[in-house]
Amino acid sequence: MRVRKTRDQLVDVARLQFAKNGVENTTMNDIAKASKKGRRTLYTYFKNKEDVYLAVVQSELDKLWQHLKTVSEKNIPPDEKMLEIIYTRLEAVKEIVFRNGTLKASFFRDIWKVENVRKRFDCKEINLFKKVLADGIEQGVFKVQDVEMTASLVHYCLKGIEVPFIRGQIGADIDYEKRKVYIANIVFGALGKEYKLNQ
Repeated sequence: MRVRKTRDQLVDVARLQFAKNGVENTTMNDIAKASKKGRRTLYTYFKNKEDVYLAVVQSELDKLWQHLKTVSEKNIPPDEKMLEIIYTRLEAVKEIVFRNGTLKASFFRDIWKVENVRKRFDCKEINLFKKVLADGIEQGVFKVQDVEMTASLVHYCLKGIEVPFIRGQIGADIDYEKRKVYIANIVFGALGKEYKLNQ
């Protein structure tokens, strides 16, 4: 328990240092000093700065997962749940990247490192979509032939629009309600459900 707490504190300090100074401009010494722990303690938990950076990314993905899990546990119809998961996911990813300041640049440049850390998260998210889709089929809300394929497609479509969404290249010039209608029509069109504007 204490070991986990110390590691989490080091990750949080590192995140703040990376956000403030950038990953390249932050040293292991900076993290050790800011955490008020010795370098020896830091190296007990992490091999090098890249190891620390990947732990920061993982901790942010864990927070994102908690947001999605909270939505998935709501007692709402599957169509509403699917939309809320999508909105929550896009906004949470955007918030995480911007909250981390100059970490944003590293996130885009080191996308393949980030991808490697994301593998576990991606599997969990696809399983979450499968559950919502299966519930929707059972309740007669969705008409989907292949739940597994559809869940993967929803996941990868969302992944594909992450970067343009974060950079403001998608939907920045339209209000939230119009954006909601566009997303709903795309999602529900693919799931065999019509979205009505008065919802």
